[in-house]
Amino acid sequence: MAVADVAISCLDSISQLSDHIKDSVLYLDGGCAESFQYLGAFPVLLGLGARAVCSLEKMSPLDLVIDWNSKLGPRGNIVIMTSHLLSDAHRYILRCLSSHQDVHHCTIFTCISEIAHSAYPDSPLGPDAFHEYETLLVQDFEELVKKRWAKATKSIDENYPETKTAKDEGWLQFTSNDEDIPDLGGRNLVEDKFTSHTGYVGKNLIVSVHHFPLIMCPLSPRAFVLPSEGSVAEAYLSLQHEDSLSQGLPPLNSGVPSDGDDASAGVILTAHFLYHLASKMDLKMEIFSLGNSSKMVGKILTDMSSLYDVGRRKRSAGLLLVDRTLDLLTPCCHGDSLVDRIVSCLPRRERTTASTPKKGSQIQLKPGMVNLQRTSLDFQIPLNEVLMGEDDKVNNNRLFNGIGSFLLGWNSDGSGTKTADSVEMSSNIQKQGHISPRMEELKGSIVATDSLRRTPYLEALLDRKTKDGVILVKKWLQEALRRENISINVNIRAGVASRSELLPMIEALAKSQSSLIRNKALIQLATATVLALDESQCARWDAFISAEKMLYASAGDTSQSLAAQIGDLINKSAFFHSHGQKNENKKKPQSLLSLQDALLLTAVGYILAGENFPTSGPSGPFSWQEERLLKETLVDAVIENPDVAELKFLHSLKEELEANRKRISAEENRDTPAKEPDIDDFDDDQWDTWGDEDTNQNKDHSYGDMQLKLELRDRVDTLFKFLHKLSSLKSRNKSFGEGVFLPESGFSIDSSTRKGFLYKLVTRVLSKSDVPGLEHHSSAVGRLFKSGFGRFGLGQAKPSLSDQDVILVFVVGGINGLEAREVQEAVSESGRPDLELLLGGTTLLTPNDMLDLLLGQYGYI
Repeated sequence: MAVADVAISCLDSISQLSDHIKDSVLYLDGGCAESFQYLGAFPVLLGLGARAVCSLEKMSPLDLVIDWNSKLGPRGNIVIMTSHLLSDAHRYILRCLSSHQDVHHCTIFTCISEIAHSAYPDSPLGPDAFHEYETLLVQDFEELVKKRWAKATKSIDENYPETKTAKDEGWLQFTSNDEDIPDLGGRNLVEDKFTSHTGYVGKNLIVSVHHFPLIMCPLSPRAFVLPSEGSVAEAYLSLQHEDSLSQGLPPLNSGVPSDGDDASAGVILTAHFLYHLASKMDLKMEIFSLGNSSKMVGKILTDMSSLYDVGRRKRSAGLLLVDRTLDLLTPCCHGDSLVDRIVSCLPRRERTTASTPKKGSQIQLKPGMVNLQRTSLDFQIPLNEVLMGEDDKVNNNRLFNGIGSFLLGWNSDGSGTKTADSVEMSSNIQKQGHISPRMEELKGSIVATDSLRRTPYLEALLDRKTKDGVILVKKWLQEALRRENISINVNIRAGVASRSELLPMIEALAKSQSSLIRNKALIQLATATVLALDESQCARWDAFISAEKMLYASAGDTSQSLAAQIGDLINKSAFFHSHGQKNENKKKPQSLLSLQDALLLTAVGYILAGENFPTSGPSGPFSWQEERLLKETLVDAVIENPDVAELKFLHSLKEELEANRKRISAEENRDTPAKEPDIDDFDDDQWDTWGDEDTNQNKDHSYGDMQLKLELRDRVDTLFKFLHKLSSLKSRNKSFGEGVFLPESGFSIDSSTRKGFLYKLVTRVLSKSDVPGLEHHSSAVGRLFKSGFGRFGLGQAKPSLSDQDVILVFVVGGINGLEAREVQEAVSESGRPDLELLLGGTTLLTPNDMLDLLLGQYGYI
């Protein structure tokens, strides 16, 4: 029996494209690049015969160099793979075609099916989406070439006697603005070449569009998320209404069955993705759902099933769909997971945003399209911070100085402008210590399929807690050193691992170039572990854990205790840092948690308050006195720390807050002490000048401060109304909450032993306990028995999710690393070694992502 493995399924699907990829230039958009990075698919693509693998959004003239080698056979084959809707990727596809003048066949693979294109809200394409797009793309390409040909012909007629240098021929002049498609007319080509190319485009260009569904980021063979730059993850999950929290999260459970016609774009695309995923993995799904959005996904999946699937030999599996809004506490908190620590501290690759087509294109989007801009999942591991020793740094400085001298001497006989530019560039090198953004330091990425003795590194770390994961990394490094016959003089203690122990082992393993290549995957992951163990990173993560433990403990006491704890966190994060700035002669103390962090903890506190002190009053789970005190504390904190102005509830107040903070700092730094108030300062005669703007400038400032405070109070009131929604999570899912969050289910006030929602849910499912609110979606065969043969006594028993040997749990809204580990723990504790459980989610969530979703630009505050 085949093992359900999402990574192998993806790689097998790529291998089936060999006929299309061979002898072609392959272009990948940002979402596909993310997916193939986790899969380690780039060597596979080159092994299938691709001439080069290039970026679709960030095209370069150097991409055309590949076609200069005539030994590679006939030129002109381009393959484009996109994780976006065709309408979103259109401008990039058109730019790609316009750059390759000799292209005669363009094959496009999109992860969005033809039916999904037509079902997408406000989609410009109909049921025959692929054929329609093929026609429209050729039309747009013809129009583009004709316009550029006319422009170039006019230029040639006007400047025919002028000759250009040969070095410019054959190079595409890209503009720095992504909104512009490259101008073919800017190329110095003769008129007859443009004429022949125009006829060539109209007659011989062949465009074919196909569906390639398996674009995802596998964290392990049993866990995956969708690429952050793909249309499925970017599509909105809820529009703004009273039950919505964020554009990137499902709405709260209203208790009323949702109409399938009101399904959001994210729900529609998610359903189609899961349908084709099951089809590619030869799984016949029994669908169960929990939550309003999940029920809509299940309904769409059920409607897509047909009687034609009855005769096919497919492996039976269960699909459990869960709304993320049923548990917002777990992704907001900092759990005991090494993978979560790693992904929270690593920098990420800059996004390549797909924009809408330009005006005048045959593909035009209708108004109402809304896309999220999720943070990229391509985590960049700065290997130079670990692999570069002191000698390398000295040589690096020498290299920088040499390049600076070279630039100073370059164009020394040329114009003054070029010389000035060289001097400025050399100065920047010496000041900043690097050459340019394009000459970046040595970096690596997380690859899920790299393994040791067929055990994927990332999967093994997902299944372990922080301490156990670090020890496992140390064991891998020791084994690799033994295999390479490398000895190091380091005192290695048994049973523990630290940053000081891992660093020398990584440096020794990477010292030899051959060893570095053979152990690249392990070196990258070990380096990421070392960065996560950095003192500053650990201190901040542990500070979060400590604060969350205090909130849990206070939630088990009284509402007054919990409110006081939240207020204390806001005060410490806001004023501890500012207090240290008043005396510059002393060392400035730094608060481990910022005010943004305190706001995330405030959200956690309100969720806990709703679970422990439910109330329907206007002040939420707290009394009006407690909440009023919290509001005043937050207003004062925002005034002291205007950096939080990026959050949505403070939108448009950034300049006012910064100006107010500068004025306060200037007053604090004055050398003269403040004057003690005198009785004469309150003379009645001064009341005659009240409101006179030219009389006293200080009164203008006081009035401005009052205006700012009043405006801030209104904004803070809006924020706390949003927090009341978070506190209502349990009351909105009352029957379900009482069925799962019982003490005997593992719920505990101690956050170190508390298990997440998915763990408790999977445990109840596998123990065959009743889960209130769980809905089963009948298959086509089940509906036939229910409506037809059932009348004659040929009924069908309701299937049970626990009876399935393969279970796919998909969280609409995203998952984190802690949940991936706890779900596998639930399987291990169930006593069913034959059970294969896969976990998927819309995206990989970190606490910072949750802060952005709830209080950032995509939150409905």
